[in-house]
Amino acid sequence: MPDQLNIAVFASGKGSNFKAILEAIKTGKIQNAQIVLVVSNNSDAGAIDLARENNIPALHINRKQFETDEDFNSTLTSSLEKHCVNFIALAGYMKKIDPTIVRAFKNRIVNIHPALLPKFGGSGMYGMRVHEAVIESKEKISGASVHIVDEEYDNGPVVLQATIPVEVNDTPSTLAARVLKVEHEIYPEAIRLFSEGRIIVDGRKIIITKIEVKELKDEFDSN
Repeated sequence: MPDQLNIAVFASGKGSNFKAILEAIKTGKIQNAQIVLVVSNNSDAGAIDLARENNIPALHINRKQFETDEDFNSTLTSSLEKHCVNFIALAGYMKKIDPTIVRAFKNRIVNIHPALLPKFGGSGMYGMRVHEAVIESKEKISGASVHIVDEEYDNGPVVLQATIPVEVNDTPSTLAARVLKVEHEIYPEAIRLFSEGRIIVDGRKIIITKIEVKELKDEFDSN
């Protein structure tokens, strides 16, 4: 097996995707991972309460607390190192990740987006705005995407997607509720694939193997 995933979950709100990942770990669906830290820019985030209820360290850290970007990023990086974080899952985190952290965790940061990327992604496309745009565009299908995080909003390669129909009578709120259910299914599944070493990131291409990547390499080397 690959090294265990020591996950830091970044969340700004209720933390429902954090909860879905946590439940998948607790029930054994994800076996080679643990959540070692929850990070939020919002002191009132439900994700912080959920972390504390489950004895997971929680860090409230906001750029406004620091004089410079460098001080903020240094403190955040130190916390990630302290908790031996080797993987980051963004779960409704409303701030852009600094390029220094993106580079330090290259291909080890993922995000869940409430639409079928590359549609309805990019700066300003978050939350209810996404679902409003989907309905206004008269799309027949929507869904959710788990993608690798790079230095641009919603630009990294897609790991998993799942679709749902956009119903004739859908409002942004009803569509959001149904998309959220899909998010709770595919985000833990994506984390499981990473924890099993089955994800290969080849530039813009994602390869999902049937067995652990290391096993493939060992088999190749023995031939």
